[in-house]
Amino acid sequence: MTALMGTFRYSIDHKGRINIPAKLRAATDLPGGDHYVVVRGFEGCLNVYPHASWQKVENKLFDLKTLSSEKARFFVRTLLSNASDTRLDKQGRIAIPQNLLDLAGIKKDVIIRGVLDKLELWDPDRLAEYESGKSDSYEDVAGELLI
Repeated sequence: MTALMGTFRYSIDHKGRINIPAKLRAATDLPGGDHYVVVRGFEGCLNVYPHASWQKVENKLFDLKTLSSEKARFFVRTLLSNASDTRLDKQGRIAIPQNLLDLAGIKKDVIIRGVLDKLELWDPDRLAEYESGKSDSYEDVAGELLI
């Protein structure tokens, strides 16, 4: 799988379906490439994992030793209780359950961002608020992380 990247603006239809941009669908053109898992993300977005990426996340979850750590059990329960398996339809759309749309505050418009091995779905206002609330500049963070 090629790294997922780019930003796209779409609308959710009245049935909670969103079009996955063709460029991003092509990057996940593997066996199971029409299969996605949607989960609660961080900072108020949703994460959409292509099946191959989700399998790696699942392996990490199994490695958390969920029976021995209350924090790990809480995280796994919270993540998986809101998870949704979905497949692309013939028009290249996936269905997002209402409970997940509500968690992310997504009503009509949605920003889709490719972020390495997953997609992030953002309500445009929530994303703008998140980005404007960052006190560190891109250059500061890049210098800290890349050196």
